[in-house]
Amino acid sequence: MDLQTILLPNSLQGAAVLTVVLAFAGYLVTFLSSRMLARRTDMLKLVNMRLNEFYGPLFVASQAGNIAYRSLLNKQGKTQSEPILDSEMKEWVLWMTTIFMPLNDIREKIIIEKAYLIVEERMPQCLLDFVTHVVGYKAVLSKWAEGDYSERRSTIGWPPEFDTYVTHSYYALKAEQTKLLHGSLWGAYNRVAKRRRKR
Repeated sequence: MDLQTILLPNSLQGAAVLTVVLAFAGYLVTFLSSRMLARRTDMLKLVNMRLNEFYGPLFVASQAGNIAYRSLLNKQGKTQSEPILDSEMKEWVLWMTTIFMPLNDIREKIIIEKAYLIVEERMPQCLLDFVTHVVGYKAVLSKWAEGDYSERRSTIGWPPEFDTYVTHSYYALKAEQTKLLHGSLWGAYNRVAKRRRKR
């Protein structure tokens, strides 16, 4: 028996083992990457739902309400609506019934019907406070419809942290959406771009 005959089967066996190992490694990489891609796709779908059905509409309605409110105050030459003077009451009723309450109704509906899209595990208190604020205004508007203007505002005050919560949540989800859409290369590009801007 010569040396070549002894070594040839061993090298064939080694090649076969190497082929099996490489095939398994390829399968493992494909499996893990497809699993990561599926998970990323699911996360993007959830973020998109939260943006499109909850935080996006809530953000737009809130921004519109804030712009309208500041516009009314500017028109009246005031920095805050309190107190509502008798001379301002007609205009206050007009703005409440045609602008503020329709926007409040939109936000209330979103919060009640799409609460399952809230990012947190528990309902944020500012959202509950907002809904009760709107309910209080519904009672006031019912009195106005009957000609009773003794109450001018909801007995339940505007939650001051509501707008901050909505804005922060919206921008955080937009950032997460961008990250999921563009992946780690986008994140690396943004970090480099931020460093260059700081210089």
